[in-house]
Order: sequence, then C-alpha cells, then structure tokens
Amino acid sequence: MNPIFPKALKKGDRIAIISPAGAVEESQLQKGLEMIKSKGFEPVLGKHLYTKFPNGYNYAGTEKERISDLNWALNNEEISAIWASRGGYGCQHLLRHLKLSKFRKNPKWYIGYSDNTVIQSFLLKNGFASIHGQTIKTSSFGVTDESYDLTFDILKGKLPKYSIAKNDFNKNGKAEGELVGGNLALIYALLGTPYSFNFKDKILFIEDIGEHFYALDRMLKSLDLAGVFRKIKGLVIGGMTNMGDEKDNKNYEESFDELAYKIISERIAKYDFPTVFGFPNGHIYDNRPLIIGGNIKVEIKEKVKIEF
Repeated sequence: MNPIFPKALKKGDRIAIISPAGAVEESQLQKGLEMIKSKGFEPVLGKHLYTKFPNGYNYAGTEKERISDLNWALNNEEISAIWASRGGYGCQHLLRHLKLSKFRKNPKWYIGYSDNTVIQSFLLKNGFASIHGQTIKTSSFGVTDESYDLTFDILKGKLPKYSIAKNDFNKNGKAEGELVGGNLALIYALLGTPYSFNFKDKILFIEDIGEHFYALDRMLKSLDLAGVFRKIKGLVIGGMTNMGDEKDNKNYEESFDELAYKIISERIAKYDFPTVFGFPNGHIYDNRPLIIGGNIKVEIKEKVKIEF
C-alpha cells in the first residue's frame, strides 16, 4: 500500500509546535512562529515546548514530558500539522510510547529533520508520509525563505519538483520508487530495530553534520553489511556539513564536503544504482523539503531532475 498523504491545510488551520528532542529558547523560535502566522495559520505551542531538562544533554523536558507533547500533537483533532522546533538528540526515547489512535483517522503532516528522522521512520512504518524539511529553529547557517515556502506548498497540497546541477560524483541513470531516509546517523542507529526503514526497492536519502570521516565510513559500512545498498534502487545525498576534524579539514564549513562525498562514492562504487550528490537538503542554508514516503522519479544526466 502507498503511504497516506495527509490532507491539505487551509487558512486558519492550527499547527502544533513541539520539541521532541533538544531544548530551545523562546527567542530562537520567534521568527518561525511569526512566519507561520504570516502564512495564515495558527501556531499552537506544546506544553513543554520551552522546557529544559539537563541530563548529560539539554533535553526539552523529561522523556515523559516530551512523549506527552508529541502524543497530544499527533492525536488532537484540532491540530492539522505538527512542526518540530528543532532536532538535536532524544527522539529515539519516544518511539515505544507513541500512540496513533486518533491520528489514523485524521493524519497530519509531521515536519522536521535531523533527529526527527526516527519519528518519520515510525510514521512511515505505520503507513504515513512526512516532510523532511527545516525545523522552526534556524541554525547558525540559517535557512532560505524558499525552503520554508516550499514546505508550505506541500502543506497546501502542491508537490515539489527539483532540477539541480550535475555533480562529478553522480552516477547517471533513472530510478523511481518510494523515498526513505533522512539523517544518516539516525538511519544507522535504527538498523536492526523494529523502527528501521524498509529499504527494499526504495530511493534512499542521506545527510549529516559534524561526523568524523571514520564515523561516516563506519555508518556507511554498517549499511553495506546490513544489505541496504543491495536493496535500494537509487541514492540521493544531501548536505555533509562540518565533517571531519575542524583543525585538519580545510572544507570544515562546506555544506557539501568533498572528502565526505569521496568516501561515500568509494563505499558504493561496487553498486550500479543511480546516485545524486549535492541535493539541497540537510543541515544547510538551502534546505529544500523532501517527502519521506513519497514516490519520486529521479533522472540523472547533465542536469538532475527529481519529481514527486
């Protein structure tokens, strides 16, 4: 069965804003909340949106508090979409406690990326698509207005089409299939669990930030050993930002790190599936949304075309 796309939003609909992972300050969300209002929607703040629970990491509340906010947002019939304030770390804590009783009758878009990949994998395992796109909090590298506009287009029922420049690491070809994936570290963390993506005949998307090159290779090798690369029909690689060692890597600030791309290219060299490098999604300034669970057509030649 094809994943369910939530219904399009209309003006005045309410969007829940929650923090399922890392803590945020009010000042970090002000611009994003005003943007939601300017688009004609009403942001509704989760009870623990600004809670801080330091426990080796600044979580946005205890596990119980974060689970409570997410289940409220998923199952509240007055909420039409859910937008994560940020990623960070902590979404894995919530997986065994998520409830979809009312969500199944009234599916809604979930928007986020980074650590939110695990929630999006959970939703897809249950038959629902979601939006891998910019959170409400903008990081130090910022985010383009177009990235947000494209997300609102999806919320209103318009599916994206992308045309991007050729990358020298690309493997030409065509592929069509359901898009899965997100942050590589979380895809890797879910391997072998009941919450892992189903990779068979899928198009896989990966992006990451702040990983040493050996850690990047270790994650890729784990996917290889798990048979992921034998199962997929295509691969799309987004941002690889702040990779390696800051002192040694001259490309430390690059969004599409060349050495990271070289490592990925070498690790998948024995496979012949079409591969796109340099897609504008991830921990980068130009973070254009993708639909996890959406069926995409990928055509890689002198130009790269991706269409949902």
